[in-house]
Amino acid sequence: MTRRTEWPDGPGRPESPDRPDSGAPSSSRAEQGPPPGPEEQARAICLRLLTGTPRTRKQLVDALRARGIPDDAAQEVLSRFEDVGLIDDAAFAEAWVESRHHSRGLARRALARELRTKGVASTLIDDAVGQLDADQEEQTARELVDRKLRATRGLDREKRMRRLAGMLARKGYAEGLALRVVRRALEEEGEDPELLERHLPDL
Repeated sequence: MTRRTEWPDGPGRPESPDRPDSGAPSSSRAEQGPPPGPEEQARAICLRLLTGTPRTRKQLVDALRARGIPDDAAQEVLSRFEDVGLIDDAAFAEAWVESRHHSRGLARRALARELRTKGVASTLIDDAVGQLDADQEEQTARELVDRKLRATRGLDREKRMRRLAGMLARKGYAEGLALRVVRRALEEEGEDPELLERHLPDL
């Protein structure tokens, strides 16, 4: 005769396969909130991009489009950001001109070109680069040339002039201003003005 085993209640008792689970629901069964909508996503992206560095509206438009945010949601969020001052293309342009002129010595023409690539409106660009007058631009050009003069000593006259004037041209200075500043600097070093005039390079 087979003896029936009576299992006591407790940890040793095997569970019936169909016994309901009395524990807390697993994470897979936990209720999940609805996924964020496009405006919420756009807001999060913009806040992250604006942390630590200002950006233009156009830069943010491009970033949102690259992440698949619909244009209508992007424009709604960007307009709200403009209303509260988180996006300000005019302030961006003014700060850009101030920083890039003093740190890199860029002239108005180069600064305007950079701001156009960032989507700043032409009127705002004109206002921003208008901070720099002709005298300040020429003074900065002379400071740039003075820093490079020593490195060009030993070169022949024409090559020296070309290298210095070319450096200014790459930073956006007009040809006439660049040549005038370079010639004056070399004259003050003792170069013959007539010989300098004879060796003016074409930029």
